[in-house]
Amino acid sequence: MPYRARRAATVAIALTVLLAIVGYAAYRALERVTATPPPAPACQAGTGTQAVSLEVGQAGIAAIIAGVAARHQLPRRAVTIALATALQESDLENLPYGDRDSVGVFQQRPSQGWGTAADLQNPVYATTKFFAALVQVPRYTKIPVDQAAQDVQRSADGSAYAENEYVATLLSGDLTGQPPHAVTCWYTPAAKQRADATRARQALQETFGSPERNGVAVRVSNVTLSHVPKGAGWAAASWLVTHAEEYQISEVRYAGYAWKAADGSMGWQRDANPKGTPQTGIVAS
Repeated sequence: MPYRARRAATVAIALTVLLAIVGYAAYRALERVTATPPPAPACQAGTGTQAVSLEVGQAGIAAIIAGVAARHQLPRRAVTIALATALQESDLENLPYGDRDSVGVFQQRPSQGWGTAADLQNPVYATTKFFAALVQVPRYTKIPVDQAAQDVQRSADGSAYAENEYVATLLSGDLTGQPPHAVTCWYTPAAKQRADATRARQALQETFGSPERNGVAVRVSNVTLSHVPKGAGWAAASWLVTHAEEYQISEVRYAGYAWKAADGSMGWQRDANPKGTPQTGIVAS
């Protein structure tokens, strides 16, 4: 082959290799840019056709309602009534505004004696006040959900609460452990993240009450935070999961099941190496 032809062939090969390298580098850069991002933080209660999708804030408030009910040893029916009310009044959001002077999850009015506006924007306080009024309603566990809710709220249209009864019934079961390990959330934890045990303890005790030594122990980062009432283990586990992002919790283990924030969209999984059991309580980190 003549020199000039060989040189042309060599240049062509070099250009081909260079273009291949540049193309691969561009492909890798584009792959990094267009890679599927982690799912946005969210929550779900139940599975299949009975699954209820919730924003993290909504799930956290729902878990608080179930926790306050456990604190006062109220039945699941009370949780259903409270959830139906909160869904109708605020869509499970802690609103700083409402009709006239109504505020909070239940849109309670300071002018009607429910408490101050600041107090009513604390979901634990608002839920406690709601249940205090509910238990005064005769046969509240037997009468229709919308009637019980209306007897507490005295709203303009009490029949509207019935629209949320189905979802509220599903949520009340999931949040109280009937069935168990039914509530999950997901978010992407920061690298080497450490759970905020101090703030989690304060919030947990505010919701579930003072520690009960004969209850279910809750440990976060090897620190025993509290003992929630007997029978409230899954309610507390659900509370931890729904508040995991707020308190930087990445794992929760209880009763032979494990939840991990990074793959929480897959739900609770059988724990191959259980650290938390019904005997040792709930373990989070």
